[in-house]
Amino acid sequence: MAPPERMSGVYLTRHGGPEALEWREDIPVPIPGPGQVLVRVAAAGVNNTDINTRVGWYSSEVTGATNAVVQEVDAGGWGGALQFPRIQGGDLCGIVEVAGLETGFQSGQRVTCPINLPRPRPGNPTGFIALGSEVDGAFAQYCLVEASDLYDVTASPLSDVEIAAIPCAFGTAENLLTRAGVTCGHKVLITGASGGVGLAAVQLAALRGATVWGVTNPAKADEVKSQGAVATFDRDAPLPGGMFDVVIDVVGGPAWPGLILALKPGGHYAVSGAIAGPMVQTDLRDIYLRDITIHGCTHQTFEVFGRLVELINAGRIKPLIARTYPLKNIAMAQEDFQSKAHPGNLVLVP
Repeated sequence: MAPPERMSGVYLTRHGGPEALEWREDIPVPIPGPGQVLVRVAAAGVNNTDINTRVGWYSSEVTGATNAVVQEVDAGGWGGALQFPRIQGGDLCGIVEVAGLETGFQSGQRVTCPINLPRPRPGNPTGFIALGSEVDGAFAQYCLVEASDLYDVTASPLSDVEIAAIPCAFGTAENLLTRAGVTCGHKVLITGASGGVGLAAVQLAALRGATVWGVTNPAKADEVKSQGAVATFDRDAPLPGGMFDVVIDVVGGPAWPGLILALKPGGHYAVSGAIAGPMVQTDLRDIYLRDITIHGCTHQTFEVFGRLVELINAGRIKPLIARTYPLKNIAMAQEDFQSKAHPGNLVLVP
């Protein structure tokens, strides 16, 4: 059966608050061209990236925390200015609806893809675009994806909802751990440990044989330990100095200098978020005299997500799902996400 001509979904009409999201039932269903696959969305995760893009937090004009953006911006996406209306949704789990003969996919396969899609170019070997930012994403009944970006997860024992919670959170976490070289025997500190990326990083670091500590609200410490952490630190408490081989950070903000001092000499700091604020201050001597390596982590190689898919299909990772919502209730889901009341992942279902 051919897909319908129109679908329901959510348009982002501009940068702003939840009022910038518009529920529509007359969105044209995209038609796949050569090398493309039309995917029926089964579930779509809620993540910081989509919210950051909605409010325009990626603009250099914004200097505060992600929940404190008040000014209007023009170019607030990863790659600068967005084209509106845009269908957001970087966390996709779906079923192949229409696939060309040259794509390697068949109708009925379950698929997922990374949120940041590698697009290396001459002079920019780490170039990428983002699903739901530069191209339309999963906040609709159907999503058009390049076949080269898709991965088959039909064999996975995980549910559609669980797989939809993986691309952004686990993809970001696996990239951070890869770039920082986390391996068996390392002592690793993870900030924001009760959030989607944090819990994923705890789980994945433990799988690598590292000993993991998390920074979190004490009320969520048990959930963090359940994912593989040996202990936690209160996010407002001072950290021990010179204890960790690696710090994985998605928080930034005023606590940043303490994260650097928590590293052993020769340690690695990897960052892929700054929900507490992107502007930080430190003593450069604490970095260069102690041979600290800093990794900025967004671009993901194909190998990073490929390894993650192997873990998905083998059932070796399992995201913590806090709650699901109908896609139409996206504003409520994103508000709940920003409240940080729920440890784990929130997922939308079309």
